[in-house]
Amino acid sequence: MRRPRRHGLLLLPWFLLPTIAHAGIVLRVDGVDENLRNAVVAGVELGQYAQRDVTAAQVRRLYEKAPDEVQSALRPYGYYEATATGDMKQVGTNWEVTLHVVPGIPVKVTSVQVEVTDDAAKVPAVRRTVRGVENLKDKPMNDGAYDTARDAVSGALTATGFLDARLVTHTVEVNRAEHSAAVKLRWEAGQRYRYGRVRFKNSQFRDGFLDRYVPFKSGDYFSQGQLLELQQALNGADYFAVVNVIPDTDNAKEGTIDIDVELAPAKRTIYTGGPFFGTDTGPGLRGGIEKRWVNDRGHKWKNELVAAQRLKTLSTLYQIPMPGPNQRSFNFGANFRDANTVTSKSRTLQLVANETRLWHGWQRTIGINALSGTFTVGKRGGEGDNAEGLERGRSTLLYPEITLARKSGDNPTFVRRGWSLTVTGRTTAGPLLSDASFSQLIGDVKWIRSFWGSNRLILRGSAGKIWTSDFSALPPQLRFFAGGDRSVRGYDFESIGPRNVYGRVIGGEGLLVGSTEVEHYFTRNWGMAAFVDAGNAFTGTDYSPRVGAGLGVRWLSPVGMIRVDVAVPVGDKNEHGIHLHVVIGPDL
Repeated sequence: MRRPRRHGLLLLPWFLLPTIAHAGIVLRVDGVDENLRNAVVAGVELGQYAQRDVTAAQVRRLYEKAPDEVQSALRPYGYYEATATGDMKQVGTNWEVTLHVVPGIPVKVTSVQVEVTDDAAKVPAVRRTVRGVENLKDKPMNDGAYDTARDAVSGALTATGFLDARLVTHTVEVNRAEHSAAVKLRWEAGQRYRYGRVRFKNSQFRDGFLDRYVPFKSGDYFSQGQLLELQQALNGADYFAVVNVIPDTDNAKEGTIDIDVELAPAKRTIYTGGPFFGTDTGPGLRGGIEKRWVNDRGHKWKNELVAAQRLKTLSTLYQIPMPGPNQRSFNFGANFRDANTVTSKSRTLQLVANETRLWHGWQRTIGINALSGTFTVGKRGGEGDNAEGLERGRSTLLYPEITLARKSGDNPTFVRRGWSLTVTGRTTAGPLLSDASFSQLIGDVKWIRSFWGSNRLILRGSAGKIWTSDFSALPPQLRFFAGGDRSVRGYDFESIGPRNVYGRVIGGEGLLVGSTEVEHYFTRNWGMAAFVDAGNAFTGTDYSPRVGAGLGVRWLSPVGMIRVDVAVPVGDKNEHGIHLHVVIGPDL
């Protein structure tokens, strides 16, 4: 190989360099693009002395080594004839060194030969990685790209069951005179292994229960992706503190391999509780008891008590998981609810039975609800229950319900690109076991996109419609209201909606609410927001949106996103003042 000339580096006689006890080196590189410049800076030892003391003798030694280091740094990128000249001068106590790099003509890959056995070549995952190597042709010879493409083939072979695969030929022949490179790779894949038995160790469940989590069966071809899927499913079941899925490669024979699943049970009973605050509910206490498994069939049981200023609930939920690809679960629960908002008061008992499962990418819930209780609507502030114009009711309703929910986000704690969509439908079977017949359809959507680095745009919308034979028989939680933390900020919770002849808010048969919010983050965890919300509940076609706007603070805390907003009504002659809204929870 021709040795690069160094005449530019010898412009300054070393014996004329003044002696400096301590100095640093400021290194500049020109003549190449940013990627190659970074490679040169990382590859020459001069670049390591930007923040370190260096003597004149060290400067001389480092400066003299630079041309060879430049050539070594650029060779992995296909530049085998790079040369470097340089300038150096003293500025204060530092040395400024500029390297003028001429990369030369890059070596290009002109020939690629990739061979795998016929059985392996038929596997789609292997075939894709082979094409990745073949795509190196006519591109500069880049060692990193070559290593990545070669290792991808080896990884695909192992991941799809060719556990004995060996790379027997791996050569790169470089012709510097012609600036060309020829790649030759050949694998002996060997036999493709199939699954044998799956052995669960230290399980607290009856034999056969955990088999439902296994996404493959004995005799299927081995797949590392399926083993990862099994581990994620067992972790998600919340039964175990430790889950290790280990192929028994030491005892693999006759083309089969057993899978060992090492388990350690999680804590069986979980107690939760503590104070909380929400502007819709007021201050309160929350406590819960959860049995992660009730019996050796994996049944679960959750209980929760909420005691807040304007909301009190006691709920219980019994779950019967049906593990499998659809993640089915049968759920039975009861919920007592005592709610007291600025416009309504209700005490209801709700019984629920439903089935949840994955359905074409959606989380689907189908079930039946029985709801019974008393209620009062049309309240104003803290007035008594005998005030004129209040509407009271007692009703019992039996109705099926279906919910479809889907969401996508790039980060569960702070979404930069994501969305969610939930659609719920309810209906009674006519007047069967119900004081009124009704049908209801509700949709909620949220969309998040980051822009210009540290900013986010958040759009939110809700829409709903009720068809009923007797609106007065519907309790408040089945009517539509607007206002509050997750509706129109600047108004109290459920304070907006149609009014009766006494001017009291009684809720509506329709709902339409939208929100636009822009966030800017000054640091990784702290930011501010500006927002405009608009919407209302309505009856018929009498829709007159209320508008709220304001500013907020965002804190990505250890317990999740905390949003504190200050909002005011806009253009509303009947509503004034500043409203505080506090929400704690995930973006989606």
